[in-house]
Amino acid sequence: MRKTVLTVDDSRTMREMLLLALQDAGYHVLQAEDGLKGLEVLKDRPADVIITDINMPRLDGFGFIEHVRRDSTHRAVPILVLTTESDAEKKSRARSAGATGWIVKPFHPVKLVDAIRRVAG
Repeated sequence: MRKTVLTVDDSRTMREMLLLALQDAGYHVLQAEDGLKGLEVLKDRPADVIITDINMPRLDGFGFIEHVRRDSTHRAVPILVLTTESDAEKKSRARSAGATGWIVKPFHPVKLVDAIRRVAG
C-alpha cells in the first residue's frame, strides 16, 4: 500500500514541486496551504509523513506541529520541516514543538524522498 504524505506550504509553486517529486517516488500526496488547512485535512485523512513550512499565514508551522502532536491520532507521525530558514534557534523551536527533521529549501527531490523513507520506516 502506498504511503501518504501531507505537504503544508503557502507557496503554490512549492506545493506543485513537492507533488511532482513525491508522486514520482510513488507516494499519495495530500496538500494544504497553511497550518489550519493542514489540520482540517488530517481530520479526514491520515498521513504517514507530514512535510510543513514554517512561515505561513493563519497558523504557522510551529503552531501546526504543536496541534498535530497534541492529537493522539497523529502523535507518532513523522514531521519534516521544509523551509528557507536555517536559524539554529528556529530548528530548536521546531524540535521542541515535535518536528522529526529539518530540510532547507530549495530541496533536492532525491534527498527529500530519502529523508521521507528514513522517517517513514
